[in-house]
Amino acid sequence: MEDNLQAAASTATISTTNWILTISALLIIIGLDFAWAVSRRNKDTSLKEATAWSLFYVSLAVAFGLNLSQWLGAQEQKEFFAGWLTEYSLSFDNLFVFVLILTRLKIDKQKQQLALLIGILIALVLRVIAISLGKAAIEQFEWIFFLFGGFLIYTAITLFMENSHGDEEEEESKIIQYLRNKGLKPFTIALLALGMTDLLFALDSIPAIFGLTQNVYIVITANIFALMGLRQLYFLIGGLMARLIYIGKGLSAILAFIGVKLVFHAFHAVDVHEIAGWKVPDFTITQSLTVIVTCLLVATAASLISTRNTAKKLAE
Repeated sequence: MEDNLQAAASTATISTTNWILTISALLIIIGLDFAWAVSRRNKDTSLKEATAWSLFYVSLAVAFGLNLSQWLGAQEQKEFFAGWLTEYSLSFDNLFVFVLILTRLKIDKQKQQLALLIGILIALVLRVIAISLGKAAIEQFEWIFFLFGGFLIYTAITLFMENSHGDEEEEESKIIQYLRNKGLKPFTIALLALGMTDLLFALDSIPAIFGLTQNVYIVITANIFALMGLRQLYFLIGGLMARLIYIGKGLSAILAFIGVKLVFHAFHAVDVHEIAGWKVPDFTITQSLTVIVTCLLVATAASLISTRNTAKKLAE
């Protein structure tokens, strides 16, 4: 409960100047990235280029998080890293669907870069709207944490039970077929499909990050930093994605943990701190960050170890 009180109090300490400087800096970076993508729209994205940009965005997010304590506090710093890691890891599922969409529509590799960037810009706008609506709902109805928590637990169970992305592929196929029937061109369909796909993923990611922090500044910046590097990550991990076979299990564990945390927080929000003599726990952000990092590391390590023989065969 102390963590949540600190998070709520910190929101008021974020000055208008900090908001303006942060958003302006991020818009400039996004603008430069957009200009770069447009200038190279007729060229293939090399592994070297994708690696350089991915490292740049990851370094940028880490630098931002490390310096966040300069105008906020250590608590918000931990909240940012927990939120950014969660959103960034959830974006792996986005990337898988992006691959399906662009492959199915047979978008040229040269045009994929621009399609991804425009789709991600659409996603940024949709995320800001979703975050604003989510924050308004939380301020008006604290019991909504029960709904958020229950939804995340349900999503975690569903994700854990999935053995493949077959259902998602079928769903995307129906969307694409509908848009084709409307006479739209493949590139336009790709943009709309990418935007709609991310809107669906926002239903998971927005409640998840609100389970870690209620500070809108942290929520928005964590989402922006997670989305900004998606385009480069798409070209970088195309082959690696096939090896991360357990990343979905890791994500389901993270979502389940945050869902349970939200339900516990909801009980505290309605002044229920004890149930049948059992004290309702309230996880700290440090504990949350530890769980998130551990789940990601275990899932990644298990995936790479399990598929190492496959990787050797492909190399041969």
